[in-house]
Amino acid sequence: MDGRKKIFVVGLLALFCIGCAVGPNYKRPALPVPPEYRGASPDQAGKSGAASFGEQKWWDAFQDEVLRELIQTALKQNYDVRIAAARILEARAQLGITRADQLPSVDASAAAVNERVPRSGHLPAVETSANQVGLSLAWELDFWGKFRRATESARASLLAQEWAQRQVINSLVSDVASAYFQLRELDLELEISQQTLASRKDSLRLTQMLADHGATSMLDVRQAEQLVFAAGASIPDLERRIEQQENFIGILLGRNPQGVARGKNLVDQPHALEVPAGLPSSLLERRPDIRQAEQQLVAANAQIGVAKAAYFPQISLTASGGYQSSALTGLFAGPAGLWTFGGSALQPVFEGGRIRNRLKFAKARAQEASLVYQQTVQQAFRDVSDALVGYRRSQEFRDQQERLTRAAEDATRLSNMRYKGGATSYLEVLDSDTRKFAAQLTLAQAQLNELQSLVRIYRALGGGWQQ
Repeated sequence: MDGRKKIFVVGLLALFCIGCAVGPNYKRPALPVPPEYRGASPDQAGKSGAASFGEQKWWDAFQDEVLRELIQTALKQNYDVRIAAARILEARAQLGITRADQLPSVDASAAAVNERVPRSGHLPAVETSANQVGLSLAWELDFWGKFRRATESARASLLAQEWAQRQVINSLVSDVASAYFQLRELDLELEISQQTLASRKDSLRLTQMLADHGATSMLDVRQAEQLVFAAGASIPDLERRIEQQENFIGILLGRNPQGVARGKNLVDQPHALEVPAGLPSSLLERRPDIRQAEQQLVAANAQIGVAKAAYFPQISLTASGGYQSSALTGLFAGPAGLWTFGGSALQPVFEGGRIRNRLKFAKARAQEASLVYQQTVQQAFRDVSDALVGYRRSQEFRDQQERLTRAAEDATRLSNMRYKGGATSYLEVLDSDTRKFAAQLTLAQAQLNELQSLVRIYRALGGGWQQ
């Protein structure tokens, strides 16, 4: 067979192996996608086609400039994000390693050996010299798509790692925002406690003056002291919680514990009363954990083809060529050339069930990945529904708590007027002031819950990873 015929045969074999790949092609599992999210308000249910809140960039979703700076710092320095980026590099390198199996390997060699055998008996001394250079090629033809399926699996694993990084970013943005709102809520509680302490100290001084002039009893003084001590006791605990919250935010930012800058007050944080959720079907394309689970399913599905290809023969081509001569000066002369070309086929005959069980294992892994994907989608729908109903109910609770707080503040004002006028005892002032203080702290918690519910919606809708 001349050289052109050999080239033709090799090319024909290469074209044949390109078009054949055993194993199933990936097809997304059928999923029961609801037409709209449960938990959305009636007005929002009719606007499911509107752009989702999760499609907004994080700097548009959160309007506090200090919070934006904190998120920006966290995205650059947070260790979880950096670890996820390193895993992407690992997966990209692994893809390169796997893809290289589809290509032939070519090696170059060179050798020079000079040898002298001393005289032995009647045999004279012998000197030999051998010089050789050459190239060798080895190529396992991918007739059955084993290497292409492996590359498909590695590429899907790389995409899964990229979506895993986006999931880390999605969680990080939400965690920083939630932690920052928690910090501002603690600041508000501390401010309420300090104002209440100052007010109660003034009331204690007034009560002490009345007792000194015989206008009231020492019981009222002791009751007034109870109010002062109760407010004073809450301040050190709040200061402890504030410092610990700052430490937590510092870790999210990838830096050592330190103070955290403040922006807008908790009550001044802008947020919409109605949050558009968008179509549930769009969640499959936007939420990172869903996309990651799907790529893991693609990778597992491709491994079925890798396992199935082991049933078929392995066909390999080998070739080598070069020059060999006893003298370097004649190494590249025409008669010194040498070459070899050959092919081989290896068909498994008995493996003790190894190939069969590897295929079963690959199918089971693909089935598991499919179920994980479907479970992830279902959990995502629940997350959005829980967040939507939580946001709406937290608004309703905050509205009622505002009314309760206003009523408690007015009751405290009237009780103080009645006490100063001698119409009631200090016990009534003690009770109303305690109720007012508790109502103010509960209102601060209600305002925090509303903002954190908004953050949960943003996270559940897959927002935050867009850069």
